[in-house]
Order: sequence, then C-alpha cells, then structure tokens
Amino acid sequence: MATHKSALKRQKQSEKRSLRNVHIRSTLKTLIKKVRLAVEANDIDKAKTALAEAIPAIDKAKSQGVIHRNTASRKVSRLTKQVNSLQSSQ
Repeated sequence: MATHKSALKRQKQSEKRSLRNVHIRSTLKTLIKKVRLAVEANDIDKAKTALAEAIPAIDKAKSQGVIHRNTASRKVSRLTKQVNSLQSSQ
C-alpha cells in the first residue's frame, strides 16, 4: 500500500485509468462483434453501419492510448476487408 502523498495520487490515477481502459476495451469488443455477426449473417447494410460505428471507436481508443496504433490499424483493416468481401460476393 502506498504511504506517501505522491504514491497515493499515483495509485488513484492508476485505478481511474484502469477502469476507463476496461470500459473502452469492452465497448470495442462489442462493436467489433456486431460487425462480425453482420458479416456472418450476410447482411450488407448492417455490416456497413456497424463498421461505420466501429472505426471511429477504434480510432478514439488508439488516440487515448488504450490500444496500440498498429493494433487499431490491423483491426480496421481486417473488419473493412470482411465487409468488402461480403459486397464482392453478392
């Protein structure tokens, strides 16, 4: 347990950031899952709208430092590729 003032502040900041990061990661997983489910269901419209929601959320998580920039880029790329493959197959 922290004993001096700066360590106590550090601990509070760490807990606060941890809670924020958990919330953002959970939201990202949900948005990505919506895109993947729409792709599996072959629903182009739902997939496009879900992708349009997911990309800004991924970019925001990247800018906040919750996920690495390469991870964000990879996720956007793979999701976009999945949605585009759905369009080309129909």
